[in-house]
Amino acid sequence: MLSSKSSKTKLFIVSTILIVAIICVFFLSLNMGTIKISPIEIIEAFTGKGSTQTFNILYNFRIPRSVIAILIGIGMAIAGAILQGVSRNSLADPGIIGINSGAGFAVILYIFFIQGSVFQAGPLSVYIMPFFALIGALIAAALIYVIAWKDGVTPVRLVLVGIGINAAFGALIIIFQLMMDPRDFTQATIWLSGSIWSASWSYVLALLPWILILVPIAISKFQSINLLQLGDNLAKGLGVSIERERGLLLLIAVGLSGACVSVGGGISFLGLLAPHLARMLVGPKNQRLLPVAALIGALLLLTSDIIAKSLMVGSEIPVGLVLSCLGAPYFIYLLIKE
Repeated sequence: MLSSKSSKTKLFIVSTILIVAIICVFFLSLNMGTIKISPIEIIEAFTGKGSTQTFNILYNFRIPRSVIAILIGIGMAIAGAILQGVSRNSLADPGIIGINSGAGFAVILYIFFIQGSVFQAGPLSVYIMPFFALIGALIAAALIYVIAWKDGVTPVRLVLVGIGINAAFGALIIIFQLMMDPRDFTQATIWLSGSIWSASWSYVLALLPWILILVPIAISKFQSINLLQLGDNLAKGLGVSIERERGLLLLIAVGLSGACVSVGGGISFLGLLAPHLARMLVGPKNQRLLPVAALIGALLLLTSDIIAKSLMVGSEIPVGLVLSCLGAPYFIYLLIKE
């Protein structure tokens, strides 16, 4: 009883600190960019005392971009935590095992065959792309699962097959990129590296339903993830419908990954880092890990976006590259450790 109370107190403290940090970084992100906007100017803009230009910059560009960073951070962190729990593999991540590249390939096909140009996208394309990304992510997940299956799916086989699928989709993406218009090729490359440069309220509205629906469902399934982590035989003995629960959880992870990729491109390692950091802070139980991982994912991506905007004056680095610089060394460390 004392341990349970202590865990709840720790969860409350950690969550409160993360929420406060997200709010602080969010307001800092409104200040960062080519045009610096002071906190006083931000307050004046939203109280009707500031300039129209400042209000337009904040409302039409910086706020939706920061909101998208938070939503993608939450979605990718939850997807990574689910994959790690279901596969019992701490190296599982949508970007590493090929789910993101499958979603990215589907979006590239949509742009190449249907849309024609990234810059000529119609208003409905923002809402259509998540469904194409979902189809691509589902195909990638199905391929990984089928190829990795051999009297079950072992953690090592899942990661190795996923890395191979990731490489295959990456090659296909490059082939279609080479056939694109040079301007579309450049923008597609930036987008696939992980970029939220095209952020607007339309993209927020396209992504928000996926997060609002799938994240609560994922968190509500914490008990199933906890039991699946014990192993198939023990989970089955405790009354869990193994294949149904695993399939549903994978579908949630794939849906979140596909929706996030359609808006933010190929942001890797976020689904790897956030659950690991959450596990270090609040332990392995998913009723605590999942919400904390979501908050850490939002904070990581929001902070990375600020770094991406600030490192080079007059231009910016794709946020996915910033996260890769943070995540790649940690992935190598985990690979050696595991």
